[in-house]
Amino acid sequence: MEDKLIVFQKMYDLVKDTYPVIDRFPKAHKQVLGKEIEETCLKILTNIIKANKSRTNERFELQICISDELDCLRILIRLSKDLKYISIKQYLSVSERLNEIAKLLYSWSK
Repeated sequence: MEDKLIVFQKMYDLVKDTYPVIDRFPKAHKQVLGKEIEETCLKILTNIIKANKSRTNERFELQICISDELDCLRILIRLSKDLKYISIKQYLSVSERLNEIAKLLYSWSK
């Protein structure tokens, strides 16, 4: 149970820290790329909550969905770095956090 709460808290902190960064995106890209990052983060967070409450095979399906969304988020963050909307330091920090969440998710599924 503790691992599940850690996954939630790590993702919650990442979502919370993502908003000020997205606010600094250029206006045109904030409404497209920034919005997609926000929505993907919120989907992951919502699915973590659902998976945490689920006691059926649905949990496994949700964990796969979370993993897929994490992969999408990695690509969006990488694109943000390549377009120079976030610094390399920010990119490395987010990447490390996403890797940590992925590892926690993997251990949670076992």
